Amino acid sequence: MRKYRLRVGLDVDDTLYECNAYALSIINARYPDEEPTHINDITEWGNCGKHYDERVALYSDPQFVSNQPILPGAQKFVHELSKIADVFFTTAVPACCMTARAERLMKDFPEIPPENIILGTRKDIIALDIFLDDGAHNIAKSRAAYPVLFRKPWNAQLSGLLSVNTYDDFLHLCNMVRNSFIEKSPDISHGGVICLVGPTGSLKNEIAQNLTKLPRYQKPLTTTTRPRRPSESDNAYRFISEEQFLSEREAGHFIETTVYSKCFFGMSSEDISSIMDKGLCAVIPIDICGAVSIKNMFRAKAMLVFTNRDRSAVVLDIINRDISSEDKMRRIMSLDFEYRNVEICDIELKVGDDAESAAEQLAKMIDSHHKHIQS
Repeated sequence: MRKYRLRVGLDVDDTLYECNAYALSIINARYPDEEPTHINDITEWGNCGKHYDERVALYSDPQFVSNQPILPGAQKFVHELSKIADVFFTTAVPACCMTARAERLMKDFPEIPPENIILGTRKDIIALDIFLDDGAHNIAKSRAAYPVLFRKPWNAQLSGLLSVNTYDDFLHLCNMVRNSFIEKSPDISHGGVICLVGPTGSLKNEIAQNLTKLPRYQKPLTTTTRPRRPSESDNAYRFISEEQFLSEREAGHFIETTVYSKCFFGMSSEDISSIMDKGLCAVIPIDICGAVSIKNMFRAKAMLVFTNRDRSAVVLDIINRDISSEDKMRRIMSLDFEYRNVEICDIELKVGDDAESAAEQLAKMIDSHHKHIQS
């Protein structure tokens, strides 16, 4: 791992300044007799085929760029990040808006040198260690060692990408990368949380089920908007409506949330802590975004395990799943990003076709890790 000062790139629109939400407030004011558009209605960064696509034209208005509200906590975030990294603003605006954008950035973030403001659409040619952007298209093309997606409603359907929900999660991720060669190993010998991270088809759910058959492991209850399957008991998940889920998410009930096949999943810190308080280990199959959030909250009491199964077996599993062709394509296309997540996990678990054997192997690896920590 690199031991020099990190080079970190930050997108600007909807990463540091309100963009979509601010534009919607303007569009909604134009149509006072229509139902207001909510930020959760924006499912794509660009045009969605609705009247609120008018917001896109605002992105080329210098006055709009000059007046965009700064996101809460953005200045503190950049200030803290600048202590551990060389920060670069990478922002795509039309030529007519470049002056307005640069002036705002220099005014609001004076600790960042003006020469670190990179204006233009070719974010793919910038070599960085870590790059944060809410646009999945920019993440997919990035040359950064760690491209990180900033979770927003318009990228909520994506899975597999290294992603964060908050500034605090991103700062913690940067520190994980920066300090990985000296970071204290996780200690879950007296209770903790084990996050199983891996692509769809890596058997992480099946491994979790087998691991929780052992005495010291337990799976916390997950909340979902997915309908209960006929084979499932009522307490397999906490089943709620999408409206209730979104309400609880906005109220900060969940430590992490994700979306699979248009269904929401979430878990609260209380679900995990209640297991840890008994000296047990909470076992959670989870995407990398949720894993980073949990690692940020529980620190050395959290262990990230990457379930590394052969790519051909993973692809075959995805193809045979009862999901839409679009969902299959999206999951297969995300595999390159999924496999890169091994670099920030604490343990790599080689997985074959037998989830029970993999769970037994993981239990032995954790026991061996405990002995190493105690020696």
